[in-house]
Amino acid sequence: MSEPVLVSIAAAAAGRAVIGLYQLIKAKFADDPEASAVLEAAEGAAEDSAEVRELAATLEEKQAADQEFGERLRQEWERATVEQHAESGGVSNQVSGQVGGNVVQARDIQGGITF
Repeated sequence: MSEPVLVSIAAAAAGRAVIGLYQLIKAKFADDPEASAVLEAAEGAAEDSAEVRELAATLEEKQAADQEFGERLRQEWERATVEQHAESGGVSNQVSGQVGGNVVQARDIQGGITF
């Protein structure tokens, strides 16, 4: 079973939620038709799908064979995953991934919201 972080990376790449991460993986897989097929099969798949798990396993193999790729993969993931912190009385909002529809980020709302 792949490391949990690799499953998260695979899910983000499958959903193209982090473009830099997806592009890094796609470039690494470019010379490997089997790995490219795994990436294509995972595109748009759910995080808990067999396709994403297979992509995570392929990423694990690639990083084991190429330490520099593994480091770049994790650096890109760290850059993409930003932890937010709000001080007392503050608000922290974050929207990521593909959003279909309206999004409201707010702290205190008095009255309704209409789109």
